[in-house]
Amino acid sequence: MTKVLTIYTTEIDRQRLGHLIQRVRNQGERENFSYINNLEEKLEYAEAVAPEQIPPDVVTMRSKVSFKDLDTNEVSTYSIVFPTEADYDSGKISILAPLATALLGYKCGDTVEFQAPSRLRRLKIEKILYQPEASGDLDL
Repeated sequence: MTKVLTIYTTEIDRQRLGHLIQRVRNQGERENFSYINNLEEKLEYAEAVAPEQIPPDVVTMRSKVSFKDLDTNEVSTYSIVFPTEADYDSGKISILAPLATALLGYKCGDTVEFQAPSRLRRLKIEKILYQPEASGDLDL
């Protein structure tokens, strides 16, 4: 029997990401539509909770997460941010990137699979270095 993982999002993140999805669709940025569809699908089955109730080991928006690529053993650390905050050189990746969308909502110890442009990637979430909700930063 396969274990079904529950993924989480905060009600605030769900609302903000819903607005982002709508804005991208309204602007007609077709190259982002497949990413938007993936994000929208994830939000549909994620369990939304109040920010104060999100478990501290869950990747939320603006979380800084360390993960291991299970095929290469490479460990990476990124913050998951909104597109306007993205800065790859500073380790901040947009939620519209497949990697960020894949990590959102999962927790430490979970293995995440997603199709990257070059290959199927398998990542294990090692550690949440910063989560706004756990740090009391509820107004971000």
